[in-house]
Amino acid sequence: MAHPEWDESLVERRISQRELRNDSAKILREVRAGRSFVVTNNGEPVGRLMPLDEPQPRLAITRPATRVGGWLDLPVPQVEGESLADALDDMRADRY
Repeated sequence: MAHPEWDESLVERRISQRELRNDSAKILREVRAGRSFVVTNNGEPVGRLMPLDEPQPRLAITRPATRVGGWLDLPVPQVEGESLADALDDMRADRY
């Protein structure tokens, strides 16, 4: 007898890699219907199948990342020798 507050559709069912391989069409129909699965390999969880429109479980973001600077702010070291254009031309010449 099921517990009245128990909703099996809210629980991720564990399926083995073999079950996923053998019953993939059936499992994908269930995923499309909103069901989530944890895929195991030798009993160890290795992945999760869930509908795309279902939000993924995430850790709460307590402080958003901030961007400081960018690529243009990085220092460019000066290199002695031939120019970059000459080096690229030499490399491209090897192709032909």
